[in-house]
Amino acid sequence: MSVEIDISFAKSAKVSGGLAVAIGTEAEPVSAAARGFDPADILDKAVSVAGFKGKAYATVDVLAPKDSPADRIAIVGAGKPEERSEYDWMRIGGKIFTLIRSAKTVTIALGEADEPDAEAAADLALGLIMRAYDFDTYKTPKEDDEDASGTVKVTIVHSDTSACKKAFADREAVAGGVKLARDLVNEPANILGPVEFAAKATELEKLGVEVTILTEKELKDLKMEALLGVAIGSARPPRLAVMQWKGGKSKDKPLAFVGKGVVFDTGGISIKPAGGMEDMKGDMGGAAAVIGLMHTLAARKAKVNAVGILGLVENMPDGAAQRPGDIVRSMSGQTIEIINTDAEGRLVLCDALWYCRERFDPKVMINLATLTGAVIIALGHHHAGMFSNDDDLAAALTSAGLRSEEKVWRLPLGPEYDKLIDSKFADMKNTGGRSAGSITAAQFLKRFVKDTPWAHLDVAGTAMGSPSNDVNRSWGSGFGVRLLDRYVRDTHEN
Repeated sequence: MSVEIDISFAKSAKVSGGLAVAIGTEAEPVSAAARGFDPADILDKAVSVAGFKGKAYATVDVLAPKDSPADRIAIVGAGKPEERSEYDWMRIGGKIFTLIRSAKTVTIALGEADEPDAEAAADLALGLIMRAYDFDTYKTPKEDDEDASGTVKVTIVHSDTSACKKAFADREAVAGGVKLARDLVNEPANILGPVEFAAKATELEKLGVEVTILTEKELKDLKMEALLGVAIGSARPPRLAVMQWKGGKSKDKPLAFVGKGVVFDTGGISIKPAGGMEDMKGDMGGAAAVIGLMHTLAARKAKVNAVGILGLVENMPDGAAQRPGDIVRSMSGQTIEIINTDAEGRLVLCDALWYCRERFDPKVMINLATLTGAVIIALGHHHAGMFSNDDDLAAALTSAGLRSEEKVWRLPLGPEYDKLIDSKFADMKNTGGRSAGSITAAQFLKRFVKDTPWAHLDVAGTAMGSPSNDVNRSWGSGFGVRLLDRYVRDTHEN
């Protein structure tokens, strides 16, 4: 069951029972900090038997001798500490979580002579918190789960507690944004509809975010026929959530982030196969990342102006649903022939992007969407597909992806792809066919951004069902929150 991690930092800690953890390295597998937990030096034998040599992410976990202040002692390998990135320290934190088991108190000693800096300590704490995440809202607790739930108090020993606390405050904001995104993607669609999702956006007001929710009537007044066409087959009305964080100078143009929020996607009249359709509750992973990012920016008081826009709909088959062959007029005035009602995310995004550009004139626009299965065929589950009309923006996102380990890979755009979405009967059609499916989807969106620096991130393979790793065991990964927070920090706050 769920475990809450309560992090604190101290210059020293009195250990009384619980789990004591020390960091070992290739140069010093059994550190002085570890020996402090083990007066009998039992660790030397345990390390020898286990073949532990301080390699990165390797662990040794032993029962403590009778005269030790701890019940259990563990060493986690850091390899060569000077080569560790922020994500590597997060992984070490994730490894430490796997050792907790029934412990209610954990003391982590980071070493003395080779003590990592405060930023690394905070990254370790973030990894521990993210690895502890478990979406078990709808599971009935069992009696034997009692020892695995509740709060674990974790004390991280470091010589500069003030710097650690400051660094961790930022990481805690990130953790909150990732948790929010994961919760939303994991939530079943019968609980989370467009109206309920919009209400989640409104909750950010307590962090200082200005939130406006546009209803179906207002969307009709704005002539968002593309977005409304997706929602028309559902009994649940659409919403457009507009979130503004004003942390920068009043004269600064905002950064804009737009998310596809299809809370459930049956495919509409072009209905999907039944197998695996339950996963389509996660077709709002782009919107989840955007709301998670806005939470993070507000929680850490980011010194930027940012706008987050969520296009929230449900795509259902119904007597009123739009059909293949229908033609709708987008907010931009451009007409769209509907070839496949399962190519619906781009219809939601095109109106949201146009509204964003017209209303806010942003410095950059970045949209996220679980848009195409084709991107999974191309890149698998380890990179999001990236398309952009601006080389500098693409380079900045690539760099942020490498630092955060939420990686993106740029794919091409070009006139030869754009012509594939030309229509006989309208200005464009909503799909160019199977070939280059992710690219033609991006070309479609590009027609609605004009000359605004823009990037489209296709997160179909990374926002849901991505492989488990040392900092995430959740089906809904929260992908995009750390990536975009890192992009904002590196590009617009320095």
